[in-house]
Amino acid sequence: MKQIISTTKAPSAIGPYNQATSFEKLVFLSGQIPLDAQTMEIIEGGVQEQTRKVMENLKAVLEEANSSFDNVLKTTCYLSDMDNFVAFNEIYAEYFGAEDAPARATVAVKTLPKNVLVEVDAIAFKN
Repeated sequence: MKQIISTTKAPSAIGPYNQATSFEKLVFLSGQIPLDAQTMEIIEGGVQEQTRKVMENLKAVLEEANSSFDNVLKTTCYLSDMDNFVAFNEIYAEYFGAEDAPARATVAVKTLPKNVLVEVDAIAFKN
């Protein structure tokens, strides 16, 4: 049976979706953008600051789902500008490293919600 995952430690959905859903041991995390969970405002800074906030938002949802970055199987990363790829990777690697990193797709898109610089979604499994 599908379970809805929701936490106040990450931004609430800004559309008709949930932060995550799970089925059996799998967790499907919606894309996170660099919103502050309390104010629902975009955090200040460039791609590295925004990436760190996105990853912290994902971490909060993973924890609520009884999972962690160690359990992430795949991510999809959306950048508003592929020139930010190296700077994005520097922060992303702090959360996943290289040896045990999940599968990943990274794409440049024309625009992202609220004109942010980065969005990341994930598929993980529960502990």
